[in-house]
Amino acid sequence: MSSLFLRRLGLSKKAAVLTRFVYEKRWKPVSKEEAVRLIGEEMPETDAEATWRYIEGETKRGKTVTLGECQFKSAED
Repeated sequence: MSSLFLRRLGLSKKAAVLTRFVYEKRWKPVSKEEAVRLIGEEMPETDAEATWRYIEGETKRGKTVTLGECQFKSAED
């Protein structure tokens, strides 16, 4: 993923996370604010901020996290 593209979205390459719904083929960069909103919509009974911290940690380790219909992975992959 291009550094210029990520900067335009307000993301750094190190912290960039990509998302998609399970029925989509293309991954898209997501900001923390947008991710927290998505998490709140997918799993309203959970603490969205804590879930985001978990997802962020797992994606840094190279994992893909599925939460309901939404998937998250690192842009480094």
